[in-house]
Amino acid sequence: MLLELTQWLAKDIRAFSVFGYITLRAVLATLTALAIGLMFGPALIRKLTAMKIGQAVRPDGPQTHLAKSGTPTMGGALILIAVGAATLLWADLSNRFVWIVLIVTIGFGWIGWVDDYRKVVHKNPKGMSAREKYFWQSLIGLGAAVYLAFAVPAQSNAQAIELFMQWVMSGFSMDLPAGADLIVPFFKNVAYPLGVFGFIILTYLVIVGTSNAVNLTDGADGLAILPSVLVGSALGVFAYVTGNAVFAKYLLIPHIPGAGELTVICAAIAGAGLAFLWYNAYPAQVFMGDVGALALGGALGTVAVIVRQEIVLFIMGGVFVVETLSVMLQVGYFKYTKRRYGEGRRIFRMAPLHHHFEVGGVKESQVVVRFWIVTMMLVLFGLSTLKLR
Repeated sequence: MLLELTQWLAKDIRAFSVFGYITLRAVLATLTALAIGLMFGPALIRKLTAMKIGQAVRPDGPQTHLAKSGTPTMGGALILIAVGAATLLWADLSNRFVWIVLIVTIGFGWIGWVDDYRKVVHKNPKGMSAREKYFWQSLIGLGAAVYLAFAVPAQSNAQAIELFMQWVMSGFSMDLPAGADLIVPFFKNVAYPLGVFGFIILTYLVIVGTSNAVNLTDGADGLAILPSVLVGSALGVFAYVTGNAVFAKYLLIPHIPGAGELTVICAAIAGAGLAFLWYNAYPAQVFMGDVGALALGGALGTVAVIVRQEIVLFIMGGVFVVETLSVMLQVGYFKYTKRRYGEGRRIFRMAPLHHHFEVGGVKESQVVVRFWIVTMMLVLFGLSTLKLR
């Protein structure tokens, strides 16, 4: 909205033309989201406390977590408000990619809100059933995947519709343009054509998988939010260079017209995340809840697909990946051993992985900071793929 205002003012006052630069608007989006989060954080915490929307702590979890029982949760709503407001103020609202990322973010946030609300208000420990949650996640994820399959290699929505019609008329056999290929980092000319169905399946898995991975990681004070900020900021860099024809050609990555505007959303996520960390750092005054974790993961996954960096997201979000794998291995091994030996056995002391270290005697704050350090190194490694080819 403010971009349109500054563009109108720039017709008479040239100084306002500076707001046309994505980099400036990204900085302003960061500061705006940060200010909104810091300003409204205390009020939201007081409101959640008054409504008795407190976190229920697992009795079989680390004993140090029992003191957290009753701490306000659903604080991720603050992140959504800050990101949404900053994006609407500073992003180009005519950009198609801005809207699809916002829709996915808000959609997954809504799923998380319903799940949290049922848990803490209706006192239903299960919240949404796994089947119901997965259904809504799949609906949003597949919808976004189908749209992006034709929007990413196209230069406009009109061209995306035309590409879709050509695919239908070809009997669903037409391949997508090269811009939709799966890029392999560290290699100059290695990319794999996915086809329409391959692109849709991969995109669905990235969006839904990243959303759930961030949610599984959100189990200790500040553990999920700073990695989300770091990965989101790095994706903002990828979005900027992908949307710039000169930089994309120099760095040997596909040029996706309009992707640069996602830098503003990534910057807003960084600002909102840092503001939330102010209140979520150990000892946490508020928890993110599913409303924040699912939304952040969905946003990161969608941006990664648009800028064609799914594998790099896997690298930079290594903490999310390992946390998710630890749960899958734990559950799978427990079921297998119970079926074979009549008694379930465990690989880890407790899953997700951060609980394994806590149960082993490592302090929560130490686990969190070490996971932050690992994420910083992985993000730097991911950014190095821009040039190391």
